[in-house]
Amino acid sequence: MTPTLTSCPQTALDHSHAVPKGYLLAGVHCRIKRDPQKPDLSLIMSERPATCAGVYTQNRICAAPVVLDRERTPSDAIRAVVINSGNANACTGERGTADAKRMAELAAMVCQAEPGQVLVLSTGIIGEFLPMDKVEQGIAAAAVKLGASEACLLSAARGMLTTDLRPKLAGRQVTVGGQEVRITGMAKGAGMIGPNMATMLGVVLTDAALPPQAAQELLQSVADETFNCVSVEGHTSTNDTVLLLANGAAAGEPTGAELTAFAAAVTEVCRELARAIAADGEGAQHLITIDVTGCRSRAEATGIARTVANSPLVKTAIAGADPNWGRIVSAAGYAGVAFDPGGLSLKLNGVLLYEDGAPVPFDAASVSRAIRAERDAHIELSFREGAASARFWTCDLTGEYIRINADYHT
Repeated sequence: MTPTLTSCPQTALDHSHAVPKGYLLAGVHCRIKRDPQKPDLSLIMSERPATCAGVYTQNRICAAPVVLDRERTPSDAIRAVVINSGNANACTGERGTADAKRMAELAAMVCQAEPGQVLVLSTGIIGEFLPMDKVEQGIAAAAVKLGASEACLLSAARGMLTTDLRPKLAGRQVTVGGQEVRITGMAKGAGMIGPNMATMLGVVLTDAALPPQAAQELLQSVADETFNCVSVEGHTSTNDTVLLLANGAAAGEPTGAELTAFAAAVTEVCRELARAIAADGEGAQHLITIDVTGCRSRAEATGIARTVANSPLVKTAIAGADPNWGRIVSAAGYAGVAFDPGGLSLKLNGVLLYEDGAPVPFDAASVSRAIRAERDAHIELSFREGAASARFWTCDLTGEYIRINADYHT
């Protein structure tokens, strides 16, 4: 059998999702996944050598594609990224390493590039070998379908999904040297999300130019503010990878005020993707935004926010529409950050529940109704230790999360 050669899906996207100049994309179903309606292989090609930076999982157990990509980034010569879903190629030993290299070689051949100019991303089941015959057919099929339409962008975004309910896309436009520059990102992630670099698979494309070291520094800084501030259940994956590609097809390197605006736009794209991952958490009914203010450092604020985000008791309280302030403030208390308990205050969906270290009267039934009625929940923790703050995203924990992961084949 050969891979399914369906047309790029004709789904309307916002104009900000337009493909940056000089890139071609495609997604196909090559039978890694059983469902023929679910693409499982994506190919992204830059028509010219592109700068590429990467941030990767900090899990000591990391997948073969992560090892390969770490060796090849940052770079100023990347031509393609090949992605498969349904199989993580993790914990697969020497064969997994050989398969990741073979994926790069196959993609290089169809993109008329050198193997060292190709990066590989994989996601899915851990501990199984890739069906390389299917992967080879899929790469060949994707090469035939490469295009620059928004529909092809969407098909590539779908090809990287696993338990996600929807593709995640974000885009912005800025001006560099009088030319319009596009920044477009795609990501996947719904479970096994516990940030410690990035938190999933993500690719951000731009047609501006960036030198490798500047791209690496920008991506690391942006990841710390976005992908490192999202969690579903606190489990750091073996495959987490985010890549930033800059091919200079539209404009040169931004400097001065234009660089500031460009960096802000990249941050906005990644923040939107990170938020979408939390919102799409497996079985989630609520997206939870946690704002922590008044800390001595951003690291301390993030530590508190992450601890609250990863608390099963906080997450199940939101799932049950329970304004249980005790679970939230106690989670802050075991975050390993020193603070004056008498200076802690808490708001939930804008309602003050706890002030200066003590509970305050509030209408619990009204707050509960508000939580139940809205998909977004907002936790605000304020301290009196300093001026640093952090924002973190997570989701509630429902019985559906347990069902999904109990049934998921490993």
